Amino acid sequence: MRAAETDTGRPTDSNLLEVMELVTWFPIVSGILGRVSGHVKAVDGVSFEVRKGETLGLVGESGCGKTTVVRSIMRLVEPTRGRVLFDGEDITAMSREQLRRVRPKMQMVFQDPYGSLNPRLTVGDIIGEAMEFHGLFRGKERDERVRDLLEKVGLSARHAARYPHEFSGGQRQRIGIARALAMNPKLVVCDEPVSALDVSIQSQILNLLLDLQQELGVAYLFVAHGLHVVKHVSTRVAVMYLGKIVEIAESEELYRSALHPYTTALVTSIPVPDPKRRVKRVVLEGDVPSPINPPPGCRFHTRCPRAEALCRESEPPLREVGPDHRVACHLAAD
Repeated sequence: MRAAETDTGRPTDSNLLEVMELVTWFPIVSGILGRVSGHVKAVDGVSFEVRKGETLGLVGESGCGKTTVVRSIMRLVEPTRGRVLFDGEDITAMSREQLRRVRPKMQMVFQDPYGSLNPRLTVGDIIGEAMEFHGLFRGKERDERVRDLLEKVGLSARHAARYPHEFSGGQRQRIGIARALAMNPKLVVCDEPVSALDVSIQSQILNLLLDLQQELGVAYLFVAHGLHVVKHVSTRVAVMYLGKIVEIAESEELYRSALHPYTTALVTSIPVPDPKRRVKRVVLEGDVPSPINPPPGCRFHTRCPRAEALCRESEPPLREVGPDHRVACHLAAD
C-alpha cells in the first residue's frame, strides 16, 4: 500500500518534519497612529521536508529568510500562515500547552555561543533545567545525565560546576549541543552553529554533530550562509533566495549539477585548493532586492545573467526536474 502524501510530494512515513507553504510576514508600523503601511515578506511560501535521521542543509545569503524559517518552525516566531507537521502533528495549530508537550522532541542549537547560555547558571544547570521542567530526570539521575552528555560532546564531567564565561567559544557551543540533546530529541535545528567560531574549530563541531547523529539517530535542519559549510554534513540541501526555496536536491547531485543560476553562483564560490579542479566563478551583479517589495515574477531575475521576459512576468513553481531534485526556474530543463 502506498504511503499517503502531502503538499511536499513526499511519503509521510519517511518524513519527520514537513513544512507546507510557510509564510511569515512582519508588519511595518508607521505614523503616530501606528498604522500598518506594509510588510517585510521574510518567508513567502516555503515548502520542504526533513526525513528521519537525515541532515537537510538550508543555505542562502544573509537576509534571505533562513533564520525566520527555523524560528517559525519552532514557534519562536508566529507564522502568518502555512502548516508545519512534526511527526504527523500540526504544530501551527497547537496551543501553547499542546506545544509544550512536543517541544522536548524539537531542540535548537543557536548561532551565538556567547549569548545563548545564561551566564548566571552553571553548565550543569544549563543542561539540566529542561530535564527538570519536563520531569524527565531529577536529582541524581539528572546529574548523571548531565555528566554523560558533557562527555558525549567532548567535555569533562567536572565542567558541570563551572560557568559559561570560563569556556572558549567552541566549548560553549559544545555545551549548547549538550543542552539540545538533553531531552532525547528527534530533530535538532542548528541555526548557523559554526559561523561565530574560529575556522580551526568549525570542523571539530561539524564532526561532533556527525558523530552524534550516527550514534543517536537524530535528524538535523542545518542552517548556513554558504554551501561550503554544509557540503560534508548534509544529506540534502535546500537553497533559499529572498524568502523562497529555489532548489532542493541531494547533496552530491546539487554540487555536481546545480540547475538554478543562484545555486550555481554559490557552488562556484566554494574555495577549491587544487588549481586544476577550480571552475570559473559566477559573479552576481547588483544587490538583493528588498523583502518589503520583492520584484514580480522570479525574484532572482534582477541579478540573473540568463533572465528572459517570462522570468520577469511569471513566478516559477518549485517543480520536480529529476529524482529527488526540485528547482524553481523557468529555464531549467526537465
